[in-house]
Amino acid sequence: MPDVVFSVDQAKSMRDQVVPGHNRWHPDIPAAATVAPGSSIRIECREWTDAQIGNNDSANDVRDVYLDGCHMLSGPIAIEGAEPGDLLVVDILDLGPVQAPQEYGDAPGQGWGYTGIFSKLNGGGFLTDQYPDAYKAIWDFSGQKATSRHIPGVSYTGITHPGLFGTAPSPELLAKWNERERALIATDPDRVPPLALPPLEAAVLGGTATGEQLAGIGRDGARTVPPRENGGNHDIKNFTRGSRVFYPVHHPGALFSGGDLHFSQGDGEITFCGAIEMGGFIDFHVDLIKGGMQTYGVTTNPILIPGNVEPRYSEFVTFIGISVEHETNTNFYNDATVAYRNACLNAIEYLKKFGYSGPQAYLLLGSAPIEGRVSGVVDIPNACCTLYLPTAIFDFDITPSAAGPIMADRGSCAVSS
Repeated sequence: MPDVVFSVDQAKSMRDQVVPGHNRWHPDIPAAATVAPGSSIRIECREWTDAQIGNNDSANDVRDVYLDGCHMLSGPIAIEGAEPGDLLVVDILDLGPVQAPQEYGDAPGQGWGYTGIFSKLNGGGFLTDQYPDAYKAIWDFSGQKATSRHIPGVSYTGITHPGLFGTAPSPELLAKWNERERALIATDPDRVPPLALPPLEAAVLGGTATGEQLAGIGRDGARTVPPRENGGNHDIKNFTRGSRVFYPVHHPGALFSGGDLHFSQGDGEITFCGAIEMGGFIDFHVDLIKGGMQTYGVTTNPILIPGNVEPRYSEFVTFIGISVEHETNTNFYNDATVAYRNACLNAIEYLKKFGYSGPQAYLLLGSAPIEGRVSGVVDIPNACCTLYLPTAIFDFDITPSAAGPIMADRGSCAVSS
């Protein structure tokens, strides 16, 4: 087994670990460990909310989740000899839920995970205007399979992956992030949910930093919600076993860290907490390409070579969306976001004909290995996006026929009171 360079006791908060993790991006967060290029390492991860979500039948915990302290990231891990301008080469060797002796328990990843629809007042999701309330589905793990008492009739193989890993920003890059995101917020400062999240001193966790160093991380540290030039929260479902990622190095030592492990996810993670969220472990091999950023022109984002591990789904029902707001008959110019939103809404309306509620269908599309594609952005004025829903994940036929849809009582997802 690779050397464990960051360990997590799942019975404790990330704040109470022997070496705590962090929940901001900042160059002054101290390294939790240092490894040499060519090393194979294991990083253990806490579920991204620090296990605020429980294995129960109420979505009140999703509705009330405290997001100022998220994400809980493991690391940073310094790489010997890494300098700004290098590329950090990261191979995913293995990953999964929490292993024995803590395989089953109360924390997400201990034999189970969850998918949540966040309320509009607390982050929302891709379809927050249509689904503004909180909902939840619990998923049980059996090998590579996931099933849910909250979404019956469905079983699928997950593409297990980390939602979030990246390197530390330089002070200059961090300042750029804060400048541009504050400018975006200023265009509509009262929007719900907000356009972006500025630095926040409340609930900051900076690894082993204390005192003025920790205060500075709180004042200027970037929130971990979006992807940025350092990597970050990409939520790419094919970032799995066998993948290789080339991360830009912006700060000496690279300071590599992350977490937010997912048992499965659909393209877009549309509910915001749309993957099957869990804690667990991930094994990496790390190396360096000296001067690689300039050599390959990699300056604004990492490069990913996906692994060959994914479920073998070959038959789909595909839903199409265009960049039109149908309710108001408003056209948007080649807007792929509007188009993909419509593809998602079309899929939800279709699944409702089989007995699923709208929230159940929404939760399913966030967590199942659906494929989302930008199919056309040149046929003015309408962008076209498509959503490929695997038919084999259902234990009944979902393809259209003259006999009509197989309507049944599909139960209920967890709702908030």
